Amino acid sequence: MPIWNPWHGCRKISPGCANCYVYRRDESIGKDASVVAKTKDFDLPLKKNRKGEYKLKPDDGVVFACMTSDFFLDTADEWRRECWYMIRERQDLHFHIITKRIDRFEQCVPPAWGSGWENVTICSTCENQDRTDFRLPILLSLPIKHREVICEPMLGEIDMEKYLKTGLIGHVTCGGESGNNARPCDFRWIQEVRRECIRCGVPFTFKQTGAVFIKDGRTYRIDRSIQMAQAKKSGYSYTPGTGCADAIKYVLPNRNALFSRLARSDFRNRFHLTDKDRQYVREKGFETIKSHAADFVAKRLSPENPANDGKQTPMKGHPVFLAQHATACCCRGCLEKWHNIPSGKILNTGEQAYIVDVLMDWINREMHGTK
Repeated sequence: MPIWNPWHGCRKISPGCANCYVYRRDESIGKDASVVAKTKDFDLPLKKNRKGEYKLKPDDGVVFACMTSDFFLDTADEWRRECWYMIRERQDLHFHIITKRIDRFEQCVPPAWGSGWENVTICSTCENQDRTDFRLPILLSLPIKHREVICEPMLGEIDMEKYLKTGLIGHVTCGGESGNNARPCDFRWIQEVRRECIRCGVPFTFKQTGAVFIKDGRTYRIDRSIQMAQAKKSGYSYTPGTGCADAIKYVLPNRNALFSRLARSDFRNRFHLTDKDRQYVREKGFETIKSHAADFVAKRLSPENPANDGKQTPMKGHPVFLAQHATACCCRGCLEKWHNIPSGKILNTGEQAYIVDVLMDWINREMHGTK
């Protein structure tokens, strides 16, 4: 990917900046990264080779701008207008601008910006919930053709679903923090944002684990050289409709261990068959109830992105509905959290059969008073 750094150096403004890689690199060579200066590549988009051809060509890919600074840094206000001119001149290229200063956007756009330029993507960073709730409403309110979000370094749980539901965000990227002083990144945070993206049909990229990665309660130290490779290997990046989630490897839980865990959950342990439910099971018979369960699973759980996911299973009205809530088979998010079955994939026949078996196991235990 081509990188265009018209200036170098930045000022820290939020928690995500604490261990900035630019500061780390500059410090290693005795340089002060807070000093902002134009670079020799300031006019890179317009530079030509000896043949008179532009050095940056469309086939080179998206041009990432200001990767060692911030395009909307106030210190660079005097240079930015010329950069906008170059971006406008090279409409054959697509420019990707990542910023922590989306709140300065309106002060920094050129007069000809209008409703946005087709060859520019603006990507706002959101490292925690506070910055998400500050920056994303601004991002969504602005005249921009292409909007993206990057949660890197991801420093905590983030709920951005209400912003994704607008349909205005085209891509979300998450990743941990690198460096010797890296703060931990919990895989659960990555998974939850991914599930939000799946429910809203938004492409998602798990970019890197970071140096300190927590998975299933265990903390791992990941060497810088494999942080991106490990994230890619997980298969957790997601593009709607491509079947990419089928490649995710997982192991179904041990049945007895699962039921023991469910029994310790106050919410799951709320659900029990009523006398009316028991009578219904007796009248219909286990095979009929099982066929109902198979039908509910096929229609409400098996699609890649089920309609109304998270709310598709009623709390009452059928023994199977109770079983679904009691066993955490009520939605795709719970299936992933409790049964390890990844969100974002069409459930195959084996997975559907497993879920039906769990539901019938719970109903059988309820009918016979066992746990």
